[in-house]
Amino acid sequence: MNKINYQNELDSILKDINKEKLPRLLLHACCAPCSSYVLEYLSGYFDITVYFYNPNISPVSEFDKRFSELKRLIEEMPLKNEVKLIKGVYRYLDYLDTAEGFEDVPEGGARCFRCYRLRLEKTAQLAKEEDFDFFCTTLTISPLKNSEKINEIGFELEEEYGVRWLPSDFKKKEGYKRSIELSREYNLYRQNFCGCVYSRNVEKENSIE
Repeated sequence: MNKINYQNELDSILKDINKEKLPRLLLHACCAPCSSYVLEYLSGYFDITVYFYNPNISPVSEFDKRFSELKRLIEEMPLKNEVKLIKGVYRYLDYLDTAEGFEDVPEGGARCFRCYRLRLEKTAQLAKEEDFDFFCTTLTISPLKNSEKINEIGFELEEEYGVRWLPSDFKKKEGYKRSIELSREYNLYRQNFCGCVYSRNVEKENSIE
């Protein structure tokens, strides 16, 4: 079975965007580096509100640092249209409940898929409550994230909540490379682990003493 090219699907949607009346997009963001290229790319097509909802991140100081960097990026980056920012409530127990029973699953597996769903479902709920036209996430820019699974979950939530999912594979078109360039340009903090305690442990195990 051929894999879906989500970048092509995104391009098809963007072609039909009415730039005289921009649709509202609720964009889930995991951090400033991943958001940089996505905001540069999409800000001409949407009225964007960034939603920083990441209860998987620990400790709370790491959560706060990533939010501060995202806020600074939005304030400093010359985007085509104004971008708003919402800071989600930090409830680490919500993530621990989601990961329960999957603690020993290898990084990139079922535990991560449950984490994707936790964050995307909260985004879809807010998008419905606030009458957004689309919801999306910056997660697909990472080469370490499963874009196919993220989009699969997104389309399932579209059916459940009635808000249109914006498909993506932002690492395409050298998006990941561009995010690195922008991170250097704005001197962004680039973390070396996804955010959860399990990914941090993997990073430590793979480091050279």
